[in-house]
Amino acid sequence: MHDSDAGPKARFLEIREASKRFVTPEGGAVNALDALSISVRGNEFITLLGPSGCGKTTLLRAVSGFEDLDSGSIVIDGHDMVRVPAHKRPVNTVFQSYALFPHLSIGDNVGYSLDVAGVARAERNTRVGQTLEMVGLSGMERRRPRQLSGGQQQRVALARAIINRPKLLLLDEPLSALDKNLRQSMQLELKTLQNELGISFVFVTHDQEEALTMSDRVAVLDEGRIQQMGDPTEIYDRPSNIFVARFIGESNIFHGHVVRANGGRAEIETGAGPNLTLVGVNLQTGMQTSVVIRPEWFQLSADEVRDGGEGRSSISGRLRQAVFVGTDFRVILELADGSEIKATIRDQRRDRVAALRSGDTVELWYPHSGPHVIPQETSA
Repeated sequence: MHDSDAGPKARFLEIREASKRFVTPEGGAVNALDALSISVRGNEFITLLGPSGCGKTTLLRAVSGFEDLDSGSIVIDGHDMVRVPAHKRPVNTVFQSYALFPHLSIGDNVGYSLDVAGVARAERNTRVGQTLEMVGLSGMERRRPRQLSGGQQQRVALARAIINRPKLLLLDEPLSALDKNLRQSMQLELKTLQNELGISFVFVTHDQEEALTMSDRVAVLDEGRIQQMGDPTEIYDRPSNIFVARFIGESNIFHGHVVRANGGRAEIETGAGPNLTLVGVNLQTGMQTSVVIRPEWFQLSADEVRDGGEGRSSISGRLRQAVFVGTDFRVILELADGSEIKATIRDQRRDRVAALRSGDTVELWYPHSGPHVIPQETSA
C-alpha cells in the first residue's frame, strides 16, 4: 500500500519503494521493508505504528542514514539522501535510551553539537539557554543527568536534538521508559513543541494510545508494508483490513455473508445470533464480508443509542464477565455460536451493570450506522 498524498507540503520527506532485507542467523531472510512508500508534509507529526519486527525502526534508521536501503530512495526537502552520510543529513534523532553523556552537565550535553561545530561561546550559551527554556528546563544547565528524573532526561535529549533546528526530527520510542502519567503528560508536551518548532516529526512507537493522541497521521506497519495510513479518527473508525482492526483498539469482528442488500442498507448473516443490520454501505447480496463493531458502540438500552435516525438493532448473549475498569465497565458476552463480544459501558450505568449476574442473557444495542465493513478480499 502506498501513501498517495499530493501537494507541495506532501513532498517534504518522500520515501519511495524502500526495500531492506536482513539475513537471519538460521540462514533465512526477512524483508524488514518491502517496497514501502510514504510521504511526510512540512510541519507534520507522523507516527509509525506497529508490532515488534514490522519495520518501523528500520525505516527510521534508513531516513537518518544509519541503515542503507537495498533499493528505493529517500528525498528530504527535495534533496536525494542516498549518498548523503548520516552526519550531513538535516535530521536529528531522539532515542529510547536518551544517550546522554553522564560526565557532562545538562548545558554541555545540549550544547555538544555547537561545541563540535565551533560556535562562539556567547552564542552557544544563548542558544543552550533558549532551548532549555523551550523544553521547560531553564536554570538546570549545571546539573548532571543523574540528578534529573526520567522525564527531565527525556527533555534534555529533545533539547539536544532540536538545538540545531533540524528540518526533520526522528523519535524512536522516546517515551517507553516513562511511567504512565508522565508518558501521557509528555505526549501533549511533544505535540505542543512540534507546533512551536514548525518542523516535521516522525515518531516510532508500538503504543497505539501514543499514536492516536499525538499524530496528524498514523502509518500502521506490518511485515515491512504500510497496512493503512490516515488521520487517527480514520484509522480507528474505518480500518482498511483485519490486521488494522485488531491492532488499533479493541474490535468485535463478525464474518459472514450478505443475505439482503438494497439502497445502501444490508443484512449480514454471521451465525452469532440475529443478522447484523447496516446502513450507508455498498454491498451486494451474496457477498462475503467482515464487520467491525467497536466495544464502545454498544449500549445496554436502545434509548441510549445515538442512531442519527438510521435505526438500531440488538444482539444478545450470555454474560461471562462484567468488570469495572475505572471510568467504564468491560462487559463480555458469549454468543450463540460460542464466540465472544466485548462492550464498553459507561460508569453512568453502574446500577444496571451491578445487577447483572454471570449467565444472564444480556441484550446489547448498536446503531445501524456504526459498524464498519471490511470486504472479504482485504481481510487476509
